[in-house]
Amino acid sequence: MDMSALEDIGLTNAEIKVYIALLEMGATKTGPIIEKSGLQSSVVYSALSKLLEKGLVSSVREGKITVYLASDPKNIIDYIDEKKSKLNEILPLLAAKQSLAKNRTDAVLFRGIRGVKELLLELLDAGGKEHHTMGSPLESTMLGSAWWLSYHKKRAAKGIKGKLLFNESLKEWAKKFGYHDRNTEIRFMAKGFEPLTEMIIRNDKVGLIIWTEKPLGILVHNKALAYSWETYFQMDWANAKK
Repeated sequence: MDMSALEDIGLTNAEIKVYIALLEMGATKTGPIIEKSGLQSSVVYSALSKLLEKGLVSSVREGKITVYLASDPKNIIDYIDEKKSKLNEILPLLAAKQSLAKNRTDAVLFRGIRGVKELLLELLDAGGKEHHTMGSPLESTMLGSAWWLSYHKKRAAKGIKGKLLFNESLKEWAKKFGYHDRNTEIRFMAKGFEPLTEMIIRNDKVGLIIWTEKPLGILVHNKALAYSWETYFQMDWANAKK
């Protein structure tokens, strides 16, 4: 008989064995319970104590002897309802703690080409309606043209509009491998300004990629920071060349 549902509601293996033994035997002393369950006496006493607390077993004193009886299995539903009620009482507190966590800054470091790809894929699922890139250098093509094309096709397929502010050094590459769809617009930063650091803003996440020989990426999850960098991006975007 599969009793995994009883484990799912928090009963231990010993508690289940003792409870089933009592259901099958009816009112009985601890001796027969120990024998039928195959558990050590100390384990049986501990299980009985926990089952009494949960209202799944009752006990009656007959002289110096204690007799135990399994309660109606329907009481298990009452036990679950009681746990749900207690959980509902603390849900507002849990939600408040989660809200505080959203205001904290989380930063994750990614190393190498594989790591940077992982960072970019995380940004792909970061939510929001627009994908803003600023400062993409020629070195970013080390990921491969096919990979970048596939990446932005996935982004466009999600209905996310892309505003890509490339370095001037990417102009010829963009002409050859550019993303020609209505969800993508490309502009270029002023000639002569060639930073190796690329910034990508998606929703409340910011990805920073340093395109050295072994690229390094940092993914920062902070709403205020994302808003700040978004303002900076919009200023540069307005002044950039098409």
